[in-house]
Parts: sequence; C-alpha cells; structure tokens
Amino acid sequence: MNFISWNVNGLRACQGKGFSNIFRELNADFFCLQETKMQQGQLDLHFDGYESYWNYADKKGYSGTAIFTRHKPLSVSYGIGIDEHDHEGRVITLEMDSFFLVNVYTPNSQDGLRRLDYRMQWEDDFQHYLAALDARKPVIVCGDMNVAHEEIDLKNPKSNRRNAGFTDEERQKFSQLLQRGFIDTFRTLHPEDVTYSWWSYRFKAREKNAGWRIDYFVTSERLRPRIAEAKIHTQILGSDHCPVELVLKDESA
Repeated sequence: MNFISWNVNGLRACQGKGFSNIFRELNADFFCLQETKMQQGQLDLHFDGYESYWNYADKKGYSGTAIFTRHKPLSVSYGIGIDEHDHEGRVITLEMDSFFLVNVYTPNSQDGLRRLDYRMQWEDDFQHYLAALDARKPVIVCGDMNVAHEEIDLKNPKSNRRNAGFTDEERQKFSQLLQRGFIDTFRTLHPEDVTYSWWSYRFKAREKNAGWRIDYFVTSERLRPRIAEAKIHTQILGSDHCPVELVLKDESA
C-alpha cells in the first residue's frame, strides 16, 4: 500500500504543469495534497477508481487540503475540532480499518516570525489531536509540516537559524512529536541521506539544490515493522515542493 503527499502550491497551476499525468504515474492508494489554494467548484478533477475529499480555507486562494483515495474510509473529518484553527482548510482525517490517515498543511511562522506564537499553539493542539487518535488506532500523518527538523534537513542551517521553519521552537515541537511515540519515516530508513523536498523559486535554488526537507510521513511507532520504503521524488516538477512517498507492507506480511 502506498501513500503520496505533495504540496502543489496551487492545484490549478499544478494541473497546468502535468499534475494529472504525475498522479497516474505515481499510482498511489492514497494521494494527499496541501496548499490547493482552491474553493469548491473551481476545478473539476476526477480520477477513475478514486474518491476525493476536500477541505477549503475560508480565505480564497489560500491554504487548503485534499485526499484522493482508492479505499473507502470508515469516516472523514475536517480540522481538529478547535475553531481557532479550523478556518484555513489545513487538516483532513480519514479513518480506515487499521489506521487513521491525517493530511496536514502546518501553518508557516512567516517572515519576521510574526505567526510563531500562533504556530506554537497550533503545534500543541495538533499534537493533542494526534495523541487522541493514536490512543484508538495507529496514525499516519503526512504533509507540509513547515519545519526542517535537523541541520541535515536543509542546505544552509547556519544562515537560516532564526528563519521560519528552522527556529529552535519549531524544531523542538517536532522533537516533542517524536518523543510522543511517532517516527519520521524517511529519516528512520535513510538516517544520513541529504535529500530535500522544497526549494525556493528564488536564486535558482532548485537548480543549485539549495533546499529544505519539510514534507513528511510521520507514523505511530507501532507501524515501524510495516514500513517498506520512504521516498522523496526530487525529479518531479510542477511545484516548489516535490512529492514524498510512504510504502507500507500488508498487515499479514
């Protein structure tokens, strides 16, 4: 069973850059999108054999998430049940038979860290949400989590030390999530690989591979035996992010 997560940075724009072909080539059981930047009815996008679920931000052209799935969920929920956080279309949760799949677009702390305080509150509330799910069945959380956890996860750690996505506070929150019984699947399987998932559109960053790894699949620790592979598809264009992938063995394997 394979899962794809991709911040498309505007799905309508990405569709014009070959999204449908990429979707079919990756051939995922679950395909999670972040930053769709859409409202309902703005794009008619269907794929045979898939159901889709969408969470739109109140603000037009902003944020937004979606999941395409070949497997019908037991239930679907949107947001994390806290009004302060649930107007930006950032979370979709599918309940499956043996796990929860949580697609998240984590708030960016923004230039000057003007939203860092809000981000810290979000982190606490989101981790509480995940812990409550994890108490019921294993959790797979994926998406643009807007943090490079360790220095290996970005090209220029020293010059970015107090920039959004690499503050001590954000990194500590990610560490705290792992301490709660979750694992970073890519880093678990590839502890020394220097591979990025996002590159600024400025300064020819992608051409120079001056990137950040801020897109993740994080799972409950007890799913570790089922993790077959974690990949970052750096060759795929269409956004300033590239898709990341998780492959799980069948439960019986």
